Amino acid sequence: MLINLLCIALIGFIIWWFWLYKPANDSSVDASTLILVKDGVYTPARIKISANTPTEITFLRQDKSGCSATVLLPYLEISQDLSLDKTTTIALPALEKGEYPFHCQMQMYKGVLIVE
Repeated sequence: MLINLLCIALIGFIIWWFWLYKPANDSSVDASTLILVKDGVYTPARIKISANTPTEITFLRQDKSGCSATVLLPYLEISQDLSLDKTTTIALPALEKGEYPFHCQMQMYKGVLIVE
């Protein structure tokens, strides 16, 4: 009985972590801010950029996890490897207003570009 309860609690935690959890850092910052990849999250996870203007975003990967090694922007068809302890800049084309999610290959690390 105890094992069943522990398994149900573990399943609930996994569902919360992978599908329901949103990072506490919910503030929006602009593209000039460095995005830190560490401890299973992008910090900050919400980045505001201007619409119809090409821009760049910069990541600094400090997490040794294999999942943190690549960032994907699926709607823009961008896949970029992130070097450990080095900054990586990604050039973005001019985008229309909207929200464009970004994440790692397994979607454990999640963020969003907010184009205004």
